[in-house]
Amino acid sequence: MNFLSLVCVEFKKIRRSKIILIMFIAAVILWIPSIVNARLNFKMDDVGISPENNYMIQGFLGMAWFMFPASMIVGIVLLNQTERGNRGIIKMLSLPVSTVKLCLAKFTVLLSLAAFQVLILTIMYYASAAITSRIQDYNFILPPLFVFKEAGLFFLAAIPMIAVFWLLSVFIQTPVFSIGTGFASIVPSVLMINTKIWFAYPMSYPLFIITYEYGKLADNMEASQPKLIPWIPVAAGITFVCIIISCLCFGQAERK
Repeated sequence: MNFLSLVCVEFKKIRRSKIILIMFIAAVILWIPSIVNARLNFKMDDVGISPENNYMIQGFLGMAWFMFPASMIVGIVLLNQTERGNRGIIKMLSLPVSTVKLCLAKFTVLLSLAAFQVLILTIMYYASAAITSRIQDYNFILPPLFVFKEAGLFFLAAIPMIAVFWLLSVFIQTPVFSIGTGFASIVPSVLMINTKIWFAYPMSYPLFIITYEYGKLADNMEASQPKLIPWIPVAAGITFVCIIISCLCFGQAERK
């Protein structure tokens, strides 16, 4: 079985799960507070940011700090439980299929789910912005090129974080512990983005990028520009190491 076939098989498996539904619900929940508290966007004179920019960035900040990482953690656990629930992983490992290919196929599906989540969150931004514009009689809708650029940067910054979450799921078999460990790793992100070694903590990458974009849009805030070196080499190294270790250790617990 080639790699593409494995990826297709993995996509078929998630159709029977609730991962897509959970991601959609998370996207809806994220923007509800923005609609309810839309009037607060007109009180940002001290920050020096326009209401429409603040509306978008505040939503993306909520996505970057908690909603997106939490959705990925729950999605990874459900992805694994889909296999382990009916001992499907045992059946897959009994086939003449490389465990490395199988692990990479699952990680590819996971990245696809992450991209889908970002897309849904972005689409829901436009839906909520349209509703808010009508309620507040003010145009909160930003140009698609700008919004999708921000979403694209966010997704790219999240890849190392996703690789770490996937590595944790390979080693931690118990769903409760896997979710708990993942959630615990999200919390320090707020602290890490204010340190000089933020680039050593992948879970802080998405939040750092959105915070940086916030600083660029606000006249009275300083934007701490990320230095591509050492960030890019460190991020690439963390991603590579996590994927390699995951591929080497994938399925070992089930084989015992």
